[in-house]
Amino acid sequence: MDLKLKIWRQPNAGAEGKIVDYDIKEVSPDMSFLEMLDVLNNQLVEKGEQPVAFDHDCREGICGMCSLQINGKPHGPDSAVTTCQLHMRKFKDGDTIYIEPFRSKAFPVIKDLVVDRSSFDRIQHAGGYVSVNTSGNTQDANAIPINKDDADKAFDAATCIGCGACVAACKNASAMLFVSAKVSQYALLPQGQVEAKRRAENMVAQMDAEGFGACTNTGACAAECPKEISLTNIARLNREYLKSSLS
Repeated sequence: MDLKLKIWRQPNAGAEGKIVDYDIKEVSPDMSFLEMLDVLNNQLVEKGEQPVAFDHDCREGICGMCSLQINGKPHGPDSAVTTCQLHMRKFKDGDTIYIEPFRSKAFPVIKDLVVDRSSFDRIQHAGGYVSVNTSGNTQDANAIPINKDDADKAFDAATCIGCGACVAACKNASAMLFVSAKVSQYALLPQGQVEAKRRAENMVAQMDAEGFGACTNTGACAAECPKEISLTNIARLNREYLKSSLS
C-alpha cells in the first residue's frame, strides 16, 4: 500500500507544533502500525532528518505505552486493541492517515507523539495500593475466601493498562474510567478494605488536582478502551467515594 501520513511534529514541550506530511510506499498489510512508523523513521534517518518520536515498549498490548490518536480515534480504527496491535490491513491503498498525540491538559506533549502521562502515576501513588506487613507473618492469599463473582470483577478491573485512551476519547478529558478501575480492583477484595476510605478520597482528589475533567456520562471512554473496562466501575467509584464521605 502507498499511504500519505499527516503526523504531529513538535520538537519539545515549549515549542509550537504542526502537522507534517509524509509519503510512505509499499506498506505491507501485515505490518503493525508501529512497524510502519519504524519503516518511516528508517527512511527519515537515511535522509538525515529527525525521526518521529513515539512511545512504545512491549508491543504486545500490555504496557499501554503506544497510545496514539489515529484519524481522530484513540488507538485507531480497530476495537479492543492497542496501537501496537493495530495492523495496516485496517487501511486501504491511498489512504491519508492523521497521527497525533493524546490531547489533554493532564497529558502535556513532550515531543512529537510522546506525552507525559505521569499524572496517572501520581493518582496511583495517592491510593492505588495495599499496605502489607511483610514481617514474615503475612497470610497466604489463597487462604482468604473470596466470592468468585467479586474475584472476576476485580480481575476485569485490574486489566486496565493505564494507556489513557479513556481520557483521549472523553470530550472533558476525564480520567474517571482509569481511576474507577484502580479503585474497583481493591474495593471488591477483602485485602483492599482497610484503606478503602482513604483510597477513594485521595485518588479522586489527585485526579482533580491533575486537571482531568468531570465525567460526561456519554460512555466514550469504555467504547475506546482497548481492555474493555466496564462503565460499572465508574458507578462503583461513585459509591465508594460517597461511602467514604459519609463515614
